Amino acid sequence: MTLFEELKAAAAQQWADYTGHEFIRRMGRGTLAESAFRNYLIQDYLFLIQFARAHALAAYKAHTVADLDVAGRGLRAALEESELHVRLCSRWGLSRQDLEAAEEHPATVAYTRYVLDTGLRGDLLDIHVALSPCTVGYAEIGARLKLAAEQDPQHPYAEWISEYSAPQFQQLAAEAADTINELGRRFLGTPSANPQRFAALAEIFATATRMESAFWQMALDLGAAEEADRKE
Repeated sequence: MTLFEELKAAAAQQWADYTGHEFIRRMGRGTLAESAFRNYLIQDYLFLIQFARAHALAAYKAHTVADLDVAGRGLRAALEESELHVRLCSRWGLSRQDLEAAEEHPATVAYTRYVLDTGLRGDLLDIHVALSPCTVGYAEIGARLKLAAEQDPQHPYAEWISEYSAPQFQQLAAEAADTINELGRRFLGTPSANPQRFAALAEIFATATRMESAFWQMALDLGAAEEADRKE
């Protein structure tokens, strides 16, 4: 297996919880509450700002021009991805300024600052491992939900699914995994040759993956609280 495959296998349960979360299952069925989706989009917009900063940190940690190019493409992709959130939130009358003025939820702060702290403390491989569950996981989710959206012309989340199932995003995810494999050859060698370092990388990957699940749950909880308040 490649290094990325080994990291994913070591976090198999966390990965299954993340990519098969109830938020995702409801989205695929088209039954996800609009309030949960809106709260998710707002927080994910704020997340992407920090995600872009993490890619900028990867550029600072870069050793080669190729490393800089990878980091630059990741930063640009995060900013381009945020445009989806601006478009979708405009249906509720929310502007970019409204999104940027929103308060970060503790789950957003915890996840993004964990990624940034991992990058500050570690090397280029550490930060790319911390970044990878988001990119690769969203591509996997998008590909899985694509058929459901295509079969229902009125699917409420078709635009979101289309974004992450699109060839461009699928390629971005493949490149993220390839980057980890390449950096692994440079910084790690093989997991068996450096088991302590692999264990540390596996913990980073598993932690970031758990935080992805917490992010979905945060959106469900915020949506449920909003619906309860509306009924009172």
